[in-house]
Amino acid sequence: MPRMLDVSEDVRAEIGDEEADRLLAGENAPGSYDCTSCRTPGDSEQERTSTVLFVGEETAVLAFAHATCIPSQVVRVAEEQLQGAVRSITGEEPQMPVPAQLPNGAEQAVLGVTSGLVLIDGELHPALVVEPTEPIARPGSVGTGDEFLPLLIEQGFLPMSDLNQKPSGLAGWSVLLAMGQLHAILQPGTGGGSPVAWWQAHQPLQVTDSWRAAANKSHTVLVFAAPVGSIGQQPREDLLRDALEKAAANGRLVAAAMPLAGTS
Repeated sequence: MPRMLDVSEDVRAEIGDEEADRLLAGENAPGSYDCTSCRTPGDSEQERTSTVLFVGEETAVLAFAHATCIPSQVVRVAEEQLQGAVRSITGEEPQMPVPAQLPNGAEQAVLGVTSGLVLIDGELHPALVVEPTEPIARPGSVGTGDEFLPLLIEQGFLPMSDLNQKPSGLAGWSVLLAMGQLHAILQPGTGGGSPVAWWQAHQPLQVTDSWRAAANKSHTVLVFAAPVGSIGQQPREDLLRDALEKAAANGRLVAAAMPLAGTS
C-alpha cells in the first residue's frame, strides 16, 4: 500500500531513484514507526511522514518522522555521532561536554550544554544553556580576555537583562532534536550553504520527556550562553533559573530563540 511519505530531493539523491520509489510504493517503508524527533508513534499510512537520512563518513541511517515535527532532509553528522545515535536506541548515553567550533573561526573549545525548562509569561519553554569550560580568546589575539559573548553577539545573539522576556529569533540557526535526543546546534553555512554544526554532541544527549514535549509543542528552543563560571552544573531547574537571572543581572548572558530540528 502506498505510504504518505515525503522524500526530499536531497534524500532521493542520496538513496537513488529506485530506493525512493520503493519507499513511496510502500515496499520498504514501515506502516507504523516511532518519530525520530518526538519519539511518539506515527503511521505512514494515515499521516504525512518525512524521510530523514542521517549520513556519516561510513554509515547512513534512514529514519522516519511526523512531517509536522521535521521536514524530509539529509542530516550530515560525524561518524562517531551517528554510531552513538544508533547505540542510543538500545541504551542511554552519558551526557558530557563536547568540543564546538565557535563563530568567526575562533579556536575550538569545550562547551558544556545543559537542558532545562524556563518559565516565561506563565509558559514553560525548552531551553539550552551553553557555557565554555575555559575563557574564549579571539583568534590571533594576545592576552587572557574572554571574548565568548562578543563573538556570539556578532552572530546575532542579544544580551539578556530580563529573564521574563522571551529572546528574539536568530535567522539561520536551529536546534537538531532527532531520534528523540539532542544532536546539535546548527549555524548558517558560509556563503549561504547548508547549515553546519556549531555545537555537535559526540553522543546524542538525553532530554526529559517534559522538555521534549515542550519543544515539540512550540517548535522553538531558547538558547542561553554565558562565559565560563557564570552558570555551572545546576542539579535543579529552580537553581538553574536563579543562576541565569544572576548572570543576566551581571551582564553575562546572551540568548536567542531557534527553531527546532529544521536545517532548511
